[in-house]
Amino acid sequence: MSKKRRNHTPAFKAKVALAAIKNESTMAALSKRFNINQNMITRWKKQLLENSAEVFASKAGFSTDREAEIKSLQAKIGEITMENDFLSKALE
Repeated sequence: MSKKRRNHTPAFKAKVALAAIKNESTMAALSKRFNINQNMITRWKKQLLENSAEVFASKAGFSTDREAEIKSLQAKIGEITMENDFLSKALE
């Protein structure tokens, strides 16, 4: 019988990783408490520590790649709005 793969939410991963960083209890205790393998806790802790600087990368809390994507999407919205206005006037 095979095990089903569990998908954990980012909020849950952050909660577990923060508990590990705070050293609230041993890895074995955290593993038992959250029903997660110790290696997974270690991996999430490492990811949190490595990527925590991205939160402070800009004033809004987004990384620069994310800001560029937002600007691109806003430009696309502007284009579509102009097209809709033009087409609505043409139909009148």
